[in-house]
Formats: sequence, C-alpha cells, structure tokens
Amino acid sequence: MRTSVINRFAKNDRAFSGRRALATLATTVVLAGGVQILATDTAWACGDVRYSTPPAIDAPGANKALAPVADFRGPVAATIGADGSWTEFSVGMANFTGAELPKVVPGFGLASTTRGTSLRAEDVRVEVMTQGAWKPLKLNQGCAGLDADLNSLRTSLPDGRSANLMFRVSLSPDTPQGLSEVAVVTDADAGNGQQGRWGFHTVKVTHPKAAPAAKPAAAKPAPAQPAAAKPAPAQAADGKAVTAPVAPAAPAAAAPAAPAGAAPAGTGELAQTGATTPTGFLAAASAAVLALGAGVMIAVRRLRPQR
Repeated sequence: MRTSVINRFAKNDRAFSGRRALATLATTVVLAGGVQILATDTAWACGDVRYSTPPAIDAPGANKALAPVADFRGPVAATIGADGSWTEFSVGMANFTGAELPKVVPGFGLASTTRGTSLRAEDVRVEVMTQGAWKPLKLNQGCAGLDADLNSLRTSLPDGRSANLMFRVSLSPDTPQGLSEVAVVTDADAGNGQQGRWGFHTVKVTHPKAAPAAKPAAAKPAPAQPAAAKPAPAQAADGKAVTAPVAPAAPAAAAPAAPAGAAPAGTGELAQTGATTPTGFLAAASAAVLALGAGVMIAVRRLRPQR
C-alpha cells in the first residue's frame, strides 16, 4: 500500500514539474515578444510627445508664456525616396513669451512609424542650410528616433521675432524595404526645460524598384558587302558611249644582238646535242623503240601459219 502511495505522489510531482516548466517557457516567450515590440516601436514605448499631434498654440499644454514655438513652413513633402536623393523641409521657430530668449535652438528629428521596422542611423543623412551652405548634422539616437545635433545653432531670439531654417533629409538605398512611413518633427528649445508647440508630419517612404536584368541581344548577321559597281561608260552629248583613248604602247627596248650561230627569229628552238645536252631521255626513248620493234617481230612470227 505504501509503495502505491509513493508512486502516486511521484507521478503527481512529475506532472506538476512539467506544468511549471511549460508555464516558465510561455512567460519567457511573452516577455521576449514584449521586449521586441518595445524595441521596434520606440515612439510608443518612451512616450515622446513630439511624435503625436501637437496641441493648439493656446492650449494649456503649449506653455505659450514660457517656451518658443516651432512648426513646418509652407507645403511639406509627402514622400521621401530611399534612393540617396534629398528632400527639403522648411521650419520656423518664434518667440511669443513676452521676453527675449538668449539661447534658443531649433530641433529636428525623424522616427519610424512602421510597426516592426526601425529607422537606422546609418541609412539617414540630415543637413541644415547655414551661412549659404549645407552643413551635415550628427544624428543622436533618441528615445523615439533620431535627433539632429543642433547645439551649434543656439542663438538669441527677441520677443515677437521668428527665425526660419531649411533642412534636407536623405535615405540610402539600403533602407529596409519594410519601412513605409516616417515621422518628422521640429521644435524649439530655450534651455529652460519647457516644451512649446511643435511641428509633426508623417511622410511616406518610397523604395526604388530594381531594374530588370537586361537580356543579351541576339547577334545579327553581318550585312553582305555590295559588289563594287563598275564605272559606267562615259557618254557624249549625243548619247553615244565615248571610248576612252588607249594610251600608246611604250616603245620596246632594242633587243640585244643575237650571238653568232643563234637561230633566226621566228624559227623553233632546235634540239641541242652538245656536251651539255641531257642524254638520259634520248637513251630511254631509244630503248623503248627497240623493245617495241622486237615485240612486233615476235608477234608476226607466231601469227605466221605453220607449214
């Protein structure tokens, strides 16, 4: 009886251990998924108010009396091409606090609004127009996205005055294809920790389409070369062909005097029998004639009837 009770407790303990291991694994998966969501949607995770609709300028949260305000000026670009090209943004900041602000600096930032795809610093370039030239800006990883370092542009802004700036943004072709939209923001910082009204705008990201591979062109046969045209005979005014005059033949050079004993001109060359004449051919011809004659004689004798 005791053995059966112990076995039953052992079985229950093993089942409890299995359920506890399964619960631990499920908790780990949930936490890992939550961490991933927080890492990719940083704007939602850290609560950066700039990446949301700004309040009205006279709303209680605008801090009109303490901080400068900023916003985009003119038409705002609707798209940014992830192809290395530049897209410009004009912004302005103003001081309506009733007093001069000695150290005001504009703000400019970007963040991904595409769930699951973040904006990488190595894919983004931001420049500002200053003193008639474009100046590259360092990008700092902020709570929600990338913030341009503009501390070198801090300036004094009197009450009732505004300042306009021009920024431009470029996304590299290596930008993740899943990134379909980004948010651009601008604000102004007076160094007193107060947040004035800011500008917020969403921009679609377009990706260049890969060019189709070019098909190899079929080799074309070389065209046949036309035959050289023969020059047409010249025609006189009456339409008759004109025969080109034949150039007179050059006078033949005087032939050297024939040596003594040479055959007169016009006669065939005579066989030479001198010491220098080859005799091999003559000997062979003579032998052939003798053999032929002997053969004829033998044939005649055989054909003569026997008496």
